[in-house]
Amino acid sequence: MTVGELITLAEAAEYAGLAKGSLLVYVKSGRLKAIRRGWMWFTTQAAVDEYLASRNFENIPKKYRNRS
Repeated sequence: MTVGELITLAEAAEYAGLAKGSLLVYVKSGRLKAIRRGWMWFTTQAAVDEYLASRNFENIPKKYRNRS
């Protein structure tokens, strides 16, 4: 990640349409690439896009799949 492309988790949450708290959980579990500077977390749009692309049906545990 380069400094010019870093965005805050709040900006990433708005970009992805997800909650900031959810993104923080994904960062801490290693599912979303991010870095910490002081008390703030930063990621990139590319890392968010990569995470969103990884969220396909086969990667969701069976107990959480909703087949309505």
